[in-house]
Amino acid sequence: MKPQVAIQDFYPDDVAHCYGCGRLNPHGLHIRSAWDGDETVAVLTPREYHTAVPGYVYGGLIASLVDCHGTGSAALAAYRVAGREPGTSPPLRFLTASLKVDYLRPTPMGIPLEARGRIKEVKPRKVVVDIEVIAGSEVCARGNVVAVLMPEHMASDGSVQPTRHPGHAKPHPSGLS
Repeated sequence: MKPQVAIQDFYPDDVAHCYGCGRLNPHGLHIRSAWDGDETVAVLTPREYHTAVPGYVYGGLIASLVDCHGTGSAALAAYRVAGREPGTSPPLRFLTASLKVDYLRPTPMGIPLEARGRIKEVKPRKVVVDIEVIAGSEVCARGNVVAVLMPEHMASDGSVQPTRHPGHAKPHPSGLS
C-alpha cells in the first residue's frame, strides 16, 4: 500500500532535498509516509543496487527507511496532536536526534518493504516513534527514532516552524503543548 498523499508532499521546497524522503532529490529514495489508522506506513521497493549480498537488501537502506519514515511519522503525529492538517502554516518538519535499528533477519530483495510506525511520545519539540520493517509477512528489522523539530535557521526561506527554547513562557506556535 503506497500512500497517495504523504507528509513529505507538504515539506517546504527548501527542506525537501533529503536523500531518503525529499521529493526534490532526483537521486533519492522518495520515502512517503502516511497514516493507516493509528499507525503510519511507508512502502519502499529496493532496487538491484541496494544489494548487500546477492538476494538480500543492504542494511543501510533499511536504516534510511526507518530514519525517514520516523521523521515523517513525527511530523504526522505533531500535526495530529495540534489538531492541524498537514500543509497548514507554519510547517512542522522534524530531524533525527537518535536512530536505533535492530536487524532481526536478512531482508530479501525483490519484494516491497513496508515500514509501520507507532507513535510512543509527543512533546512540543520531540516525537518518539517505534518502527517495524516488514518484507512479505516477516518482520526483518525494528527501529526507534527520536525526532526533534527542525530549528528555523535550517530553512533558507524561514518557512519552518520556530522551535521553543526551554523556559520560554509563550505557548508553542505549532499548537503542541
